[in-house]
Amino acid sequence: WQAALGCRAAQVLMQYCILANHYWFLVEAVYLYKLLIGAVFSEKNYYRLYLYLGWGTPVVFVVPWMTAKYLKENADRVGVLGSVCLCPVSSSQINLLIFMRILKVILAKLRANQKGYADYKLRLAKATLTLIPLFGIHEVVFIFATDEQTTGILRYIKVFFTLFLNSFQGFLVAVLYCFANKEVKSEMKKKWQLWKLDH
Repeated sequence: WQAALGCRAAQVLMQYCILANHYWFLVEAVYLYKLLIGAVFSEKNYYRLYLYLGWGTPVVFVVPWMTAKYLKENADRVGVLGSVCLCPVSSSQINLLIFMRILKVILAKLRANQKGYADYKLRLAKATLTLIPLFGIHEVVFIFATDEQTTGILRYIKVFFTLFLNSFQGFLVAVLYCFANKEVKSEMKKKWQLWKLDH
């Protein structure tokens, strides 16, 4: 009985983490879009909202899913899982729209400074490729191809790309937005120099 309870708790926690991951993509997209359009609002007004969106919204979907799953333990699970499956779809679609708007803003800014950036197409491509893992845009590629719909080689391709991109997404974002950042590298260099002086 305790093992079954542990499995159910792990499944609920897993669903919550998957949804939180999708909603934090959304928070990142909204935050970056707000920065790019030059909004002049105080960050203090939005910090709590970002926390509620990232950590709180998944609860809105997981609690009814958990309740329905408990009440219909042996019933058809497709209907029970529907609300949880729709949640990443909706957040991924919003992210895709924000992603396209951000690319439009970046393209307009690069075209405006075309003399300063002769390689603006290359810069746009680089911006696009770095935003894809940050916003979870790779999720959109296979979002409507469920495991039941995909068969044969397409299923293997879907599973490989989904697992590969999801597994290395945090690492990719850390490399692109943290370790490759000039300010972060400068701070790390300072810390390294201080550590060497101390030892």
